Amino acid sequence: MSDDHDRPLRVVLADDEALVRAGVRAILAADPGIEVVGEAGDGLAAVELVRAYRPRVALLDIRMPRCDGLSAAAQICRLVPETAAVMLTTFGDDDLIARALGHGAAGFLLKSGDPRELLAGVRAVADGGAYLSPRVARRVIELSGGKLARGPYARDRLAGLTDRERDVLALVGAGLSNAEIARRLHLVEGTVKSYLTSIFTRLDVRNRVQAAILAYEAGLVPPVG
Repeated sequence: MSDDHDRPLRVVLADDEALVRAGVRAILAADPGIEVVGEAGDGLAAVELVRAYRPRVALLDIRMPRCDGLSAAAQICRLVPETAAVMLTTFGDDDLIARALGHGAAGFLLKSGDPRELLAGVRAVADGGAYLSPRVARRVIELSGGKLARGPYARDRLAGLTDRERDVLALVGAGLSNAEIARRLHLVEGTVKSYLTSIFTRLDVRNRVQAAILAYEAGLVPPVG
C-alpha cells in the first residue's frame, strides 16, 4: 500500500471539448504528484482507459457523446471500484447533477471553479473522501427538492446521531478521507469506518456524497459565499 502512495496519483480525464481537457490537464500538471495517464472524448473511451490504466481518479464531464459521464461513472464503479469517479459540471447541467448522486460519483467539481479546488478534490477522492465544490454543493441542495432532506427536516434526521457520529459526518461533508477523519478525531481508521456504516444506515443514504450533501443541508458544514 505504501508503494501505491509513493507513486504519482494517476488520473484519467474525459471531456468532449479538447480545450477543456487541455485546461484541466494543465492545472493537474502543476502538481508533480499527479499524472494524467489517459484522455478521452467520450464516456465509452473513458471506461476503456480506466479499465486499462486502473487510475485512482477518473474525471468525467457529465455531457459527452456515445456514453455520458453518469453512465461512465456507473460502469467504472461496477468494473473498477478502486477508481473514484468525479463529475466535472457546469451550472447548465442542473438536471443531471441531481441524478448523478445515485451513480456512485465520489465528487462534483465545477469546470469554471478555482484551480485549487480541482487539485484538492482530486486528492480528496483519491484518499477515499467525497468532494463537493462548495458552489456545486449549494446547487445540488437547491435542486434536490424532495429527494434529499432540506433545512429543519435534515436537522431532524440528524437528531438520532451521536455527537461523535455528527463530528464524523461534518468532516465527510468537508471532504476529508477516512484517514484524515481518524487523525482529526484521534481515532483509528477502522473505528471511522464503523461510524460511517452506522451513519449511512441511520440517515438512509447510499454513499459519501449523499451524506456530504445532507451535512451541508443540516448546517454541519459552513455555508459558502
